[in-house]
Amino acid sequence: MSKQLEKIKQLIAKREEARIGGGEKAIEKQHARGKYTARERISMLLDEGSFEEYDMFKLHRCTNFGMEKKQYLGDGVVVGSGTIDGRLVFVFAQDFTVNGGSLSETMAQKICKVMDMAMKMGAPVIGINDSGGARIQEGINALAGYGEIFERNILASGVIPQISGIFGPCAGGAVYSPALTDFTLMMENTSYMFLTGPKVVKSVTGEDIDQEHLGGASVHASKSGVTHFTASTEEEGLQMIKTLLSYIPSNNMETAPRKKCDDPIDRLEDALNEIIPDNGNEAYDMYKIIGGIVDDGEFFEIQPKFARNIIIGFARFNGQSVGIVANQPSVYAGVLDVNASRKGARFVRFCDAFNIPIVSLVDVPGFLPGTGQEYNAVILHGAQLLYAYGEATVPKITVTLRKSYGGSHIVMGCKQLRADLNYAWPSAEIAVMGASGAVAVLCAKEAKAKKDAGEDVNAFIAEKEEEYNNLFVTPYQAAKYGYIDDVIEPRNTRFRICRGLAQLATKRESLPAKKHGNIPM
Repeated sequence: MSKQLEKIKQLIAKREEARIGGGEKAIEKQHARGKYTARERISMLLDEGSFEEYDMFKLHRCTNFGMEKKQYLGDGVVVGSGTIDGRLVFVFAQDFTVNGGSLSETMAQKICKVMDMAMKMGAPVIGINDSGGARIQEGINALAGYGEIFERNILASGVIPQISGIFGPCAGGAVYSPALTDFTLMMENTSYMFLTGPKVVKSVTGEDIDQEHLGGASVHASKSGVTHFTASTEEEGLQMIKTLLSYIPSNNMETAPRKKCDDPIDRLEDALNEIIPDNGNEAYDMYKIIGGIVDDGEFFEIQPKFARNIIIGFARFNGQSVGIVANQPSVYAGVLDVNASRKGARFVRFCDAFNIPIVSLVDVPGFLPGTGQEYNAVILHGAQLLYAYGEATVPKITVTLRKSYGGSHIVMGCKQLRADLNYAWPSAEIAVMGASGAVAVLCAKEAKAKKDAGEDVNAFIAEKEEEYNNLFVTPYQAAKYGYIDDVIEPRNTRFRICRGLAQLATKRESLPAKKHGNIPM
């Protein structure tokens, strides 16, 4: 055998060694936990045969605590590029079979390399996290590695989409990289995220709690809002990432891929003409309206289990990707609160950063009152939503379906926050407040005088409420001043939005020159 063939044989052997990570036994343990390996996950995520791996032969340089005996080619993370539906993406997947996926200086270098390449090429970066945290044996070098990754997350923010999949443990400083990315997905029952684990919590606060209830997928999906999606199987999770990518562009200089649409733009949805209840306090389901107006009824919801009084997600109109923000009357009457405000604000800012038009469907009676909200800074969080809408320069279409009262009217994409097209249904109620509240303030003295005189106060209040409704709680009052561009028939909503988006396709709007704004937090 020639020397050249011998060297090729050696290369093939080294590749095989790198591909088995921590070894067959470690892979078997990973499978026994119901988890795939890093390479298996990448294979399921990317188009077949498209993966190009980098730094397969990289090794750590640590000799402390016997680490020189724990050398594995690739050092616990698989990185590279590939395609999803033919579109370039960069990926890194931590390999739990190698030293528990712990982050070393060299692992950080590998991750930073693909992040740098993603920025150069203008392509999304997807990180699959499955790690025991910082490699303690490397001390400050491991911490420095995290810092390098975080800085790149920050610089890439708003430039390329960043998606994190949590497919195992993610604790301590490791949680900050996913927190800095645009979207996070967690696996049910096999992944968790927290800054300090159950043992530390027990020793410091006395709370006795397990990993799942401290930082499991269900906690972060419904209580904290840290994760945007959860999946019961890894196959489902990886497919959700693919679906998400289909709605968003590869970078901030492009627009989202357009999909062929066979759903007529002038399709009439007659059911919408009767969907609003006659009783203004009666709930209805906003999902029915969304499903009735978007292409083929397809809606990809973001954070479906968190702050359910507001709905956010992606859909298409005539094949064009849009972000939808909608109040949900069937959950807390659709009021805005701390969580709903920050949920909506971050989504609006993502859409604006990546040239995705925003369609707002409004039915909001106000902000949730109470000390719980005020003490948790509902003022600041409400201002975040206000700031996000006012700052956004992408096409913005707002449709008011029913209630739009007071401060909540302003923060939900009103004309004064530079919404481009503001439509209202005939059922819209746009005012400082509802009739009962307004009459209670405006006619308090008259009502008291009539009560003291023995007259029928209820009839008087009913009369004044009707008068207030006729004068103020109609879309025509706002339309009279140009704050509403048109009052539309509900069944025509799809057509008006499709045509509006086509009209706004060449929109150009810029912000005053500045380093950046100071968003309320």
